Amino acid sequence: MNDRINRYKRQYKNALRTYEKLQITKDEINFKLESNPVCSYLHKDLRKVNLDITITLNEIEHIESYLFDSAPKSN
Repeated sequence: MNDRINRYKRQYKNALRTYEKLQITKDEINFKLESNPVCSYLHKDLRKVNLDITITLNEIEHIESYLFDSAPKSN
């Protein structure tokens, strides 16, 4: 059980790092879109990054739920 919790904690840290990287990428794309707002490949990249962010946030939520449910209960 303890190994499983440690694995989820590592996955949680990795998911947070991934989320931070995706946010940076999204900010960079948005900055480029300011100077070229009709660029189709930037809009495509933005949609992909937004989808990846959504998936990562769902993963974080799932891990938080597991860690909360497996946390020892105090009286």
